[in-house]
Amino acid sequence: MTARPTDAVLAADQQLQPPLYAKRGIALVRGEGVWLWDSEGRRYLDLMSNYGVNILGHAHPRVTVAIVEQAGRLLNCHQSFANDTRAAFLEQLLAIAPAGLRRVFLSNSGTEAVEAALKFAWAVTGRRKIVAARRGYHGRTLGALAATAEKKYRDRFIGLLAEAEHVPFGDRDALAAAVDTATAAVILEPIQGEGGIFPAPPGYLAAAREITRQAGALLIFDEVQTGFRTGAWFACQHDGVSPDLLCLAKGLANGVPIGATLMTEEIASCLPSGVHGSTFGGNPLACAAGLATLQTLHDEGWIAHSADIGAYFLEQLQQLRHPLVRAVRGRGLMIGVELKLRATPVLRAMQESGVLALPATTTTLRFLPPLLLTREQVDMAVDVFAHALDAAQD
Repeated sequence: MTARPTDAVLAADQQLQPPLYAKRGIALVRGEGVWLWDSEGRRYLDLMSNYGVNILGHAHPRVTVAIVEQAGRLLNCHQSFANDTRAAFLEQLLAIAPAGLRRVFLSNSGTEAVEAALKFAWAVTGRRKIVAARRGYHGRTLGALAATAEKKYRDRFIGLLAEAEHVPFGDRDALAAAVDTATAAVILEPIQGEGGIFPAPPGYLAAAREITRQAGALLIFDEVQTGFRTGAWFACQHDGVSPDLLCLAKGLANGVPIGATLMTEEIASCLPSGVHGSTFGGNPLACAAGLATLQTLHDEGWIAHSADIGAYFLEQLQQLRHPLVRAVRGRGLMIGVELKLRATPVLRAMQESGVLALPATTTTLRFLPPLLLTREQVDMAVDVFAHALDAAQD
């Protein structure tokens, strides 16, 4: 493809799409490892990995080879037919799944994985009420939006949403009071992502497990963002708690769209035939990318690395003790820094200095880098962040 002038690319991007996104003002055209390049040839350290998607970085050779080989064999295969690549991917995924999760519904995104989990919970329990956490984020389609707490996403659609009650995250008593015999499921993020990077307090996930079990409700963990990123395969494994349903996406295929809803054998056996489906879900191309991603994470030890490098990253951020920093939170390579001012000017200054990061709420910076990050790159990122804070202070 012939290179287009940057102004033309930015103009087309702005003019041909609805105005739903806050634009960053650059056009990204290439990536390799933890680095991205824009259309002007400028290099950026990627601490966002496309909202946590490129967990193995960009253009990873093993994933690329798997995609190319599968594209030359078979791109799509409806799930009414079996497929060798899909079968291998499912076996690999379930081999690392939390205890008790033995079946997988495949879709195309995190929101779809959540939609499926909620729909399965409604179908299996015959109940309709969902209990979720304040600050929680589970997607923006109508089913998932019922569980998402943020008013800016919900208010325009209130009359269309399923019944949901939102309780303070981490408050066991509030959760117990909300869950009753009308509750189909409780859905929680083990670490809240969009809400500002808040890990569940010790014992909270275990309490949620007990509360749902006593009420005959199902427990759903939304690990769309936390999966593979927190120093364990799944964030819930830090607490030794297994849910009835678990939602995955983002890093699962290192950039190829995929969603997965894991469930127990009991739930799978109660689902009526045809209650849900997906034309593109479980396509061989996405499964090939997912299989290569999981194998690479396992073979090259990136889960353990994320624990080590994430602890180092947290330590370096905490040691800044900058007057504009209110709190540093996170686990593994899922880190948030809450500021005493809006995050946008700091993000902009970091971008101008060659480092890309994300917001999570108006005052929190979020770091979701590829797991390939090194200590030297952490040092670079923290230095750029500190200078951006100083500039904001001035």
